Amino acid sequence: MADYYNVLGVDRGVEQNDIRRAFRRLARKYHPDLNKDDSDAETKFKEVNEAYEVLSDPDSRRKYDVHGDQWKHADEIEAQRRAASRAYGFRGGAYRGRPSSESDLFTGLEDILGDVGRFRGSGHGPGTVRSEMSVTVSLEEAYSGSTYIVTRTAGGRNRRFEVDIPPGVDNGSTVRVAPEAGTEMLLRVSVSPNEKFRREGTSLYTDVDIPFEQCILGGETQVQTLDGRTIWVKIPANSQNGQNIRLRGQGMPRLGSPDTRGALYVTVRPQMPVSLTDEQRELIVKLQELRSEAE
Repeated sequence: MADYYNVLGVDRGVEQNDIRRAFRRLARKYHPDLNKDDSDAETKFKEVNEAYEVLSDPDSRRKYDVHGDQWKHADEIEAQRRAASRAYGFRGGAYRGRPSSESDLFTGLEDILGDVGRFRGSGHGPGTVRSEMSVTVSLEEAYSGSTYIVTRTAGGRNRRFEVDIPPGVDNGSTVRVAPEAGTEMLLRVSVSPNEKFRREGTSLYTDVDIPFEQCILGGETQVQTLDGRTIWVKIPANSQNGQNIRLRGQGMPRLGSPDTRGALYVTVRPQMPVSLTDEQRELIVKLQELRSEAE
């Protein structure tokens, strides 16, 4: 399936108005009535309409951004994840999960255990065989949840299984999988750093460049969230460098309670002009003089 953003020729972070303008332009371009000699125009027109139908609705767009081609099943997927969180729970920072492809796990479990070692006891019943492995996920995957795929080659056969990584995992989180009686797998999670967002628990921090005059006078600016949405943020007048603006519910989901989210802190970074016209320089000089008089 084609990427809906590519179909409309827009970036993922664009506003709804940009999506609407792109649709109108492409709808005129590929409308069958205007392209009667172009056999591909009708196909293109249908693709554009399909993409716009999804991306023009904020709810379906959010689902598409998170789940991609499976966006139509987003409610079901998210409900299953919430049910899994309630059913298996988190204990001591560990998520007791289940493999999402159990039959493959059963057939290849002994080979996997042979690679990573065997551990018995430790309070999980006599004779329990435990294996451990490390998993690294991106911050985006830690935000929305992901599936970790393990492939093991043994006896000339490739054996593959999947394990759901729940939303909200952090460095040191452990996903526990008990595929059958007497066996347990521990997936030790690490979350790779993100260039744009910094995480502290369920809080996220991101820097936003603001023109210095807007920092003085106040205004609004656009901020992109971790899940790719673009939102407007009010910049208070007289905002200082490093000042944080708190956006509730825009941070990381809480482990075991994905509907509960922390805050996103927008850190103001005033941007000084690279060059000034004579008129602009005169105005700044005048401002400096008025400030000196006031002091």
